Amino acid sequence: MNKASINEIQDEIIEEFSLFEGDQHAKLEYIFDLSKQLPDLPEEHKKEENLIKGCQSKVWLISEREGDILFYKADSNTAITKGLISLLIRVLSGQKMEDIARADLYFIPEIGMSQFIGSQRSNGFANMVSKMKLDAAVAYKELQN
Repeated sequence: MNKASINEIQDEIIEEFSLFEGDQHAKLEYIFDLSKQLPDLPEEHKKEENLIKGCQSKVWLISEREGDILFYKADSNTAITKGLISLLIRVLSGQKMEDIARADLYFIPEIGMSQFIGSQRSNGFANMVSKMKLDAAVAYKELQN
């Protein structure tokens, strides 16, 4: 099985969100639906060290390495945040660590995310992206040594 590239997945997401043609309510409903599709993180992973700092909601994120590929699992105590992290997981999980660390996540502004998440949640979302990219960079560096 050949996984689509980070940019191919971003393009798919942009296309999906384009179907809503500026209907913010429909976009929000779609994000809520995405949150229901993301499996819950087992309770043993919902601990302080897996919390993403600076998020309005609680967001737990773990990464698992298989060779040069990184897989993410996450959960949140709010549906909208869980839906947002599910988009990041869809784009980044299962990709090469080096590609994740260098990824340009252009889908975020393209789908108009800033229009329906406030500045506080926007900061938290940026922290999610930073944590995922940092985990990838660290894992890649460890692999090189």
